[in-house]
Amino acid sequence: MGFSGHLVFARSKRPLLEAPVFNSISHELKDTVHAWWPRPGGWQTLQFDHGLWEDAYLSALVGWTGAPACVADVFDSDIALVTGLGTNGQRWQAWLNLDNAAALLTEEPEDLDDASLWVGTPEFNEAVRCKRAELEVDVPAGAEGALVWAAAAGIPVTAQQSGIEELLCSRDTFVEDLFSVLLDQLGFPQAAQPSPEP
Repeated sequence: MGFSGHLVFARSKRPLLEAPVFNSISHELKDTVHAWWPRPGGWQTLQFDHGLWEDAYLSALVGWTGAPACVADVFDSDIALVTGLGTNGQRWQAWLNLDNAAALLTEEPEDLDDASLWVGTPEFNEAVRCKRAELEVDVPAGAEGALVWAAAAGIPVTAQQSGIEELLCSRDTFVEDLFSVLLDQLGFPQAAQPSPEP
């Protein structure tokens, strides 16, 4: 089983988990939140287990940090829906691992008794192909939104939209890795192992 939960990316001089928006999470559950290696400039990524994140948290987090932020809703390390929010309220969304997303989002026939008998059939493959084509339509808008969002975060964006689109159409065994690569390609500073405390 892969990871299911949320990856939260934002900038703060203080530990991100200290944001007031997380005050409702108990200390026991806060202990389960995993912090990724930080990125220079105060950029932090927190990995929340499933059920610890609410949609309203994103706007509250942007308000507290005064900087753009994003969250990736991850399912079983296979797919993620990334939602970014700027300080001006502008949002963007993009799927990661588009093939897997298409397969998961394809609607099953209503008269189906056993889904395992449908998966892998020519009809299923055609339905997935159609769903992927449907999702691909939104890729340019997602890539453009991500670039605008990164620029609003003060990042000197050098990536071309075509490169971000290519990334959004690519695949990786673990979608968490794809999320990290997306941040890298958007121009955010590379994550670095923190220095051990004396």
